[in-house]
Amino acid sequence: MPRIVALDPATYVRHRTHRGERIWAETNCYTDVVIELLHGLGYEPLAAMPFTLTVDFDVDQWTFFKFRHADIETMYGQGIHELAPWLPLHEHVEQNVAAGRPVLVELDSFYLPDTASAAYGLAHIKSTVAVIDIDVAAERMGYFHNQGFHVLQGADFAAIFQTAGLVHPRMLPPYIEFLKPLPRARALAGPALVEASVLALRRELGRLPPVNPFLPFKARFEGDLAWLIGADIERFHAYSFATLRQYGSSYELGATYLRWLGENGVAGTEAPAEAFLSISRDTRALQFQLARAMARKRPVDLGVLDGMAARWEEATTALVRTFGVG
Repeated sequence: MPRIVALDPATYVRHRTHRGERIWAETNCYTDVVIELLHGLGYEPLAAMPFTLTVDFDVDQWTFFKFRHADIETMYGQGIHELAPWLPLHEHVEQNVAAGRPVLVELDSFYLPDTASAAYGLAHIKSTVAVIDIDVAAERMGYFHNQGFHVLQGADFAAIFQTAGLVHPRMLPPYIEFLKPLPRARALAGPALVEASVLALRRELGRLPPVNPFLPFKARFEGDLAWLIGADIERFHAYSFATLRQYGSSYELGATYLRWLGENGVAGTEAPAEAFLSISRDTRALQFQLARAMARKRPVDLGVLDGMAARWEEATTALVRTFGVG
């Protein structure tokens, strides 16, 4: 059976960003799965996470934040490449895993048992997983998804990969990537990893939004409330995911990243970390307030966004003053 790392869901220990008391249990499917994939391969994913500090409000949603491929190459010696599907999906996965290359692929959560009570058997929602072992004959696959490591087998395996003559109508080939070690590259550790992370942070600070993102977001949010208050729960979840959850979870990860730098002797991170964490907490509270307001058909006070705007300004100004812009 092709396998990259021997892991057991019963004993696997999640990364620190997915353990303990977290404001946002999940962020987005791509970032969560890459965190666990890097962690499962023995790397520290926090080093490559300064991207979490520079999300922006992009017209009708906040940035769907993702790891920078260049940082994964520099820090872990791994390149991420797109795979063009021309064989049955399970053959691509099997062949790449056998070559020691984890496969990142979009699958249907309807057949992913780790999404029980959310999508499994309930809704067809694409989500990215990272496959590190597969046994086609035994209909078994070991994969990272969301917050942990899981196993897919039996009928769900057959449905996901359309084996045994199963064919889903209108199913298009998924988007697929794989990790490939770079020639002559090595993973960084210790002070070298911290130094590379600080350099990445300086580059990232050059990507900060030119306008405080909470200003256009508040204006858009105030306009959206007119129809959002009367919308159904599915519409609420979609809106919340694209806006509140995106920047709220991104800033919580950003705070964890800054504290990791502090733990490794980098000064000037604690105050910005606390500011971003405070924004994240208030965003979670705002999400609950919005849900209650929709249930009661009552308006929502968005004054809390003014405080978030002020803290964003303080935190980003402090970071640029301390680290500069690379």
